[in-house]
Amino acid sequence: MTTATTPPALKGAPDGRPARPMALLAGIGGQNLSLVCALGAVLAVFGALNDNYLSWTNIQVIAEAATITGLLAVVQTVVIICGGLDISVGSQAGLASVVSAIAFTSAGSGAFAGMAAAVGVGALVGVLNGAVIVYGRVNPTIATLAGLAAYKGLAQLVSDGRAQGYVLNDAVFVFLGRGKIAGLPVMVWILILTALAVHVLLKYTDIGRNLYAIGGNDTAARLAGIAINKYLVAVYALIGVVAAVAGILLTARTGSGQPVSGSEGLELKAITAAALGGSALKGGRGGVGGTLLAVALLGALDNGLTVQGINSFWQNVAQGALLVVAVVVQQRRSGERAVGLPG
Repeated sequence: MTTATTPPALKGAPDGRPARPMALLAGIGGQNLSLVCALGAVLAVFGALNDNYLSWTNIQVIAEAATITGLLAVVQTVVIICGGLDISVGSQAGLASVVSAIAFTSAGSGAFAGMAAAVGVGALVGVLNGAVIVYGRVNPTIATLAGLAAYKGLAQLVSDGRAQGYVLNDAVFVFLGRGKIAGLPVMVWILILTALAVHVLLKYTDIGRNLYAIGGNDTAARLAGIAINKYLVAVYALIGVVAAVAGILLTARTGSGQPVSGSEGLELKAITAAALGGSALKGGRGGVGGTLLAVALLGALDNGLTVQGINSFWQNVAQGALLVVAVVVQQRRSGERAVGLPG
């Protein structure tokens, strides 16, 4: 008679369940646990160097500064999961920022008219990106690289290269840019609600499961009857809408429409956050939780360097280095042979 043995992974709990610490670690995930440790280290180092760094006021400053990046990183996660990429999100946000301010100040239009115009433009450029990629059969990197230049140029054309309008005489824009709910800035609440909605979409709906399937194996997804083209166009439209929301918040935060200042470089931050958060650049894997942790890490690092008076150019160096680290880790975990090296 054979005696059953408890699998090694289940030892340590009298009822056969995994030990609580191990279950907790499994729930967090190795990628997210690394981000939590890195975030803790950054907070500890800069907190020791500056007494005000961990103050509630500065934490709110970090959160507000990271909100726009966070919004773009969340939707960047979605498009990466389904095997795409959008490096035009910063330019889209800049264009939406200008449009929201111009529409607000023209002919006495209200704040909601400005926001509606910005969201409409965002949806339009998002659909345009998706259509070029899907029906023009253009690589997503090339298509959105073209969008990066085109939308930035368009924002500069309609604004004559200057900040447009002044919106802080309007209560709605003031509320978005300076208001608080339950002690947290309104901008942060917008990020939280957006991230929660996207998390639910990805994890608990058929749409989310189909997006993971498209990124994991598009051929199998097509054979399973998933309308890949429609999904991709819809995803890029979603990016456009959320980028427009980010642009509106940029306008509310700075007080005017910003064609370039404030939006330049956001695409690098968004991609870096998504990659650091565990989104596989080849598609099929990723999640909102890891992305938000990465956004918090980048925000804490940027703020710490600023508080210490370190040249802001080092922030770009740090972002580039972190992106390389994230991609190297992904490559090692995938087990694939490095390009150009013997197997």
